[in-house]
Amino acid sequence: MNTEAIWQFLSTQGAEFGLKVLAAIAAWIVGRWLIALALNLFSRALAAGKKVDQTLSNYLRSILSVLLNLVLILAILDIFGVKTTSFAALLAGAGVAIGMAWSGLLGHFAAGVFMQVLRPFKVGDFISAGGITGTVTEIGLFGTTVTTPDNVQTIVGNNVVFGSAIQNFSALPHRRVDCLAKVANSVDPLDAIARLKPAIAAIANVKSEPAPDIEILQFTPEGPLLCVRPYCHTDHYWQVYFDTHKAIVATFGAAGYPVPETPITPRNR
Repeated sequence: MNTEAIWQFLSTQGAEFGLKVLAAIAAWIVGRWLIALALNLFSRALAAGKKVDQTLSNYLRSILSVLLNLVLILAILDIFGVKTTSFAALLAGAGVAIGMAWSGLLGHFAAGVFMQVLRPFKVGDFISAGGITGTVTEIGLFGTTVTTPDNVQTIVGNNVVFGSAIQNFSALPHRRVDCLAKVANSVDPLDAIARLKPAIAAIANVKSEPAPDIEILQFTPEGPLLCVRPYCHTDHYWQVYFDTHKAIVATFGAAGYPVPETPITPRNR
């Protein structure tokens, strides 16, 4: 019975159905090519205007890509006789159900829209948000892609990013590098500060304005604890951080400072 039904279908409508399949394949190939062309033209137009940065451009391109692919799918369904009006109504009804089930996903999408409007950061900024610290490489429809300092690509949901405290280390022209240096009780801390100032200022990429801060932070049993705080651009943070420690070791070694030691209190017997 099934074989007869299939044979009857092929003998009566097989040619027509085959033509529809070929037309659908051709529509898909041509449609995808046209979508790629439209997206490239759209990106070029935004780049030529120079009024929309790369972050927003990528976001708008993603939205346009989804819409164009949806139109292409509806057009292919129309080739097979599926009425797009009824399909659109069905899609709208399904959208409500899916929206209730995927409220979290829609929340990520909404958060992405707000981030594009409020612009707390952009692609290329070094941020800390959602428990992740790194460089932003993409702000997508539902997630933000961040490359951590140890070169791990991490995707964080937009709702998680937008719902947490966001630290943008690239927003301001410079950062303060916090380092510590301890000297022995026998060492004059003012002499140590005087020796450190030119050494820290000579480090590559350390800003002269504001000048490095070198002060007595607190007194400890081993000796005075100095805070050594040069300023630099975010891109040079770790280079300045490590070079500052090297400069402290070299400066104190050249001065012949003794190593701080914890005082030992004799026990009473």
